[in-house]
Amino acid sequence: MSKHTRVLILCTGNSARSQMAEGILRHEAGDRFEVSSAGTNPSMVNPLAIKVMKEIGIDISDHYSKSVEEFTDQEFQYVITVCDKANENCPFFPGQVRRVHWSFEDPAAAEGDEETRSEVFRQVRDQIQRRLRSFIEAPLRAITG
Repeated sequence: MSKHTRVLILCTGNSARSQMAEGILRHEAGDRFEVSSAGTNPSMVNPLAIKVMKEIGIDISDHYSKSVEEFTDQEFQYVITVCDKANENCPFFPGQVRRVHWSFEDPAAAEGDEETRSEVFRQVRDQIQRRLRSFIEAPLRAITG
């Protein structure tokens, strides 16, 4: 078992919300957490997620979408779902895992030109960042916040 707190962040496509959350948590928490992300129906990392993360100095361009099935036999201290569908379809994980659900809007569903859609990605990114900053400081308190 890792000496770090292991966190898995789940979404449906593992294309935007969970990828941004993985990048933010890894960047802001340093080596305090071992972070992975996955999807219940993985697709590909959304280019707008990569773009808006670069705007805050976090490079997720080497990330790729992974299936939750790759992780079901691993132990995590926290499994955080960041969309309602992933929360409904989250599989069982072994050990003393704490399930946490935070419902964020799907930025990939935004319509309009690239700048309009990018603004939605920024808003969701910033919401995720605020929630994760609370989680880093006090994981248990952040669950209900």
